[in-house]
Amino acid sequence: MTTDPNRVLIFDTTLRDGEQSPGATMTHAEKLEIAQLLDEMGVDIIEAGFPIASEGDFRAVKEISERAQNATICGLARANFKDIDRAWEAVRPAKSPRIHTFIGTSPLHRAIPNLDMDQMAERIHDTVTHARNLCDNIQWSPMDATRTEWDYLCRVIEIAIKAGATTINIPDTVGYTAPGESADLIRRLIATVPGADEVVFATHCHNDLGMATANSLAAVEGGARQIECTINGLGERAGNTALEEVVMALRVRNDIMPYSTSIDTTKIMNISRRVATVSGFAVQFNKAIVGKNAFAHESGIHQDGMLKNAETFEIMRPADVGLSETSLVMGKHSGRAALRAKLKDLGLELADNQLNDVFVRFKDLADRKKEVYDEDIVALVRQNEGAEDHLKLVSLRVVCGTAGPAEAEMAISVDGAEQTVSATGDGPVDSAFNAVKSVFPHGARLALYQVHAVTEGTDAQATVTVRLEEEGRIATGMSADTDTVVASTKAYINALNRLIVRRQKTAPGVDTKEVSYKDAGE
Repeated sequence: MTTDPNRVLIFDTTLRDGEQSPGATMTHAEKLEIAQLLDEMGVDIIEAGFPIASEGDFRAVKEISERAQNATICGLARANFKDIDRAWEAVRPAKSPRIHTFIGTSPLHRAIPNLDMDQMAERIHDTVTHARNLCDNIQWSPMDATRTEWDYLCRVIEIAIKAGATTINIPDTVGYTAPGESADLIRRLIATVPGADEVVFATHCHNDLGMATANSLAAVEGGARQIECTINGLGERAGNTALEEVVMALRVRNDIMPYSTSIDTTKIMNISRRVATVSGFAVQFNKAIVGKNAFAHESGIHQDGMLKNAETFEIMRPADVGLSETSLVMGKHSGRAALRAKLKDLGLELADNQLNDVFVRFKDLADRKKEVYDEDIVALVRQNEGAEDHLKLVSLRVVCGTAGPAEAEMAISVDGAEQTVSATGDGPVDSAFNAVKSVFPHGARLALYQVHAVTEGTDAQATVTVRLEEEGRIATGMSADTDTVVASTKAYINALNRLIVRRQKTAPGVDTKEVSYKDAGE
């Protein structure tokens, strides 16, 4: 894929490993959108999903393969012919397809399929050979490599290379390793395994001990030339290596890490916000690179230094990651052209009908809020996306206080038929949720309820995230409003709408899961 020895390939697995985070499941349209953004920002390889997992995942990987303009599209497959054939069927339309097959090689993982070392070695040979007969771009991963015996790890990697693997990925599946070990492991494998100099070595790190970024960069120092990562570090447990962190680290510290990537870093902030919205996983304020406070300065000493010379306390410019240098305030007198220009600055390109809808809501917000900031506009555009409106809030009135239970009076549309209902509860949000439930009874459990202020001030918009669980299905809803109860109710309804879609997809004979995502490991 590249002849530059210092070029590091970026392999993004937001749509596969990132989506394995409980509650982070994306809709078909959202997957296509995220894939397009990844393609446009210069990601080299997009792991679009696990095609055998479900008919929905297969369709998403196939359509992403058909649409991708620049990136290699990769599908994940376990070490069996059925998985590999399904992955190939999904990625085959891509201009540059890749099959990624894996098997757990550590003692703990070998015990799962009950294979001894020789049996596993034979399966690796047979499945990689089968994949290579279908596609000339094959990635192979020994899952839990960092806890696999050294001699056996060398043996199976040699087998995979001889069978036709072109990329050897070394996963730190449980975030167990440390930077020194990570670099040394890659360095020793390249020096020891026959044929290692003819393939690309990759690193796939998890953040259980908070060292995923450090381990990935150390692996590059050791000779790895592909980093597997996700936007915002999304992923199971403590997440994966964050794309924005490794890319900006290589850019900012190119003096000691003389490696390059193809990423257009000015697109980082937009895709970070989008992934946070569709996944329901808000970015923590002090998150490196993309956190709300990443370029904020409150200390008097810091502010004084920044006014005199920005480089005193900033090692990169906000514009480097696509963050506007100045957050220009808009208000009720701002016109449609100004809003379109602002959206373009924020990396949000809308069709005319979408712009008209957002403009109406922008004017409504500007009437209620004195100053409308960039973050307000992003929240305005993104709220309530990705779900069909089976349920829709028409109006809401809540009475609450210190005397007695709160009461919510609500008008709600159910498949186009408007109903009026009232309910009480332990607080305004609880009463509003009870009112929705009285109209649309369900057994879903409220697994998460989060409120974040988009900007400062008592008139700030509240962004609310609601996650519901029902019979193994997880749905996340998000909405924003200057009224926290309204935002909460809309987010709750948004989650229910997504849950209705999940119910339909998992009905008998429709999109039934063939294999758990948890079997997709790594």
